[in-house]
Amino acid sequence: MDNFVFRNPTKLIFGKNQLEALKTEVPAYGKKVLLVYGGGSIKRSGLYDKVLAVLGEIGAEVTELAGVEPNPRLSTVRRGVELCKTKGIELVLAVGGGSVLDCSKAIAVGAKFDGDIWDIVDRKAAATAALPLGTVLTMAATGSEMNGGSVITNEATQEKQGWGSPFAFPAFSILDPQNTFSVPKDQTVYGMVDMMSHVLEHYFHKATNTPLQDGFCEALLRTVIETAPKLIADLESYEHRETILLCGTMALNGVLNMGYSGDWATHNIEHAVSAVYDIPHGGGLAILFPNWMKYNLKHDVSRFKRLAVNVFDVDPEGKSDEAVALEGIEALRSFWSSIGAPSRLADYGIDDSKLEIMADKAVKFGPFGRFAVLNKQDVVEIYRMSL
Repeated sequence: MDNFVFRNPTKLIFGKNQLEALKTEVPAYGKKVLLVYGGGSIKRSGLYDKVLAVLGEIGAEVTELAGVEPNPRLSTVRRGVELCKTKGIELVLAVGGGSVLDCSKAIAVGAKFDGDIWDIVDRKAAATAALPLGTVLTMAATGSEMNGGSVITNEATQEKQGWGSPFAFPAFSILDPQNTFSVPKDQTVYGMVDMMSHVLEHYFHKATNTPLQDGFCEALLRTVIETAPKLIADLESYEHRETILLCGTMALNGVLNMGYSGDWATHNIEHAVSAVYDIPHGGGLAILFPNWMKYNLKHDVSRFKRLAVNVFDVDPEGKSDEAVALEGIEALRSFWSSIGAPSRLADYGIDDSKLEIMADKAVKFGPFGRFAVLNKQDVVEIYRMSL
């Protein structure tokens, strides 16, 4: 494995009825709070009222930023940054899923930046500070509650870009599985696809001597595969929501990939699709990842074989390594289809008319991918396989 330094500064507050922790966490950073949330789901579930009640008890001065989009937009981030600067905000509090958290990270960093936040997202500048960020998570998916990463969409240029900074880690994150009960089936499915994709991005790497890390990845994938059908059958099961919520956090908080860097090409490929077509991120990953796997099988068939055997229980007896690997890829596709995830870009009405446009966006910063380096033509081919 590679040399590494691990640090995760986020305080994770996990379990039932943990919202009361806001009473001690918020005052540690100040009274002027920017409350960031999305649509009406937290109001329908009653979480919005509960959060305001707790903030009221500690005398917090609350400014609200509502309407964060599923693929958070730069214009919304800029509104949040302006509110922070004009209102003297001391703490950004994100209440919602990964999109709300991603937007809030950009707001927190942008509030301490003299230029335009897009310059940081677009790799033209680096973050140097951020307002403290707290989160109350309502959906298991992105792991944004315990990492420094974020994805922002520039709607004016149709670019969707991931970025990250050590300053963007939440100071604290409150995870109560009960707050995920209201997530509908389709979003629950997309969330589980997303967290599995994070693990798979880690899993495909070039480092050696990583038995512990690989085992962690395989165990997390098996846990989601075992739990997902049960959760879909009972969306208000505390036990299953609890399991999946922790899986989402562990999939992308840095623990799984100590000592190596994963591939991360498929996320980049998907970001270009959802930048142009505004589709759900998890849905796009479900379509693209198995095709990325088939396209790159030649780079290290043993890696794909290991996944097939250790995660999907493929019997290797009497089969070539390639046959076992392909059976594992098909098992992944079948599993995602069985829980209701899409399998083709056509499921979202996407045809071949903008493949070149999307590929250009994917390779904006040049060839990418660590397990298998992709250029524009590679990306186009994977898109074609996904139609």
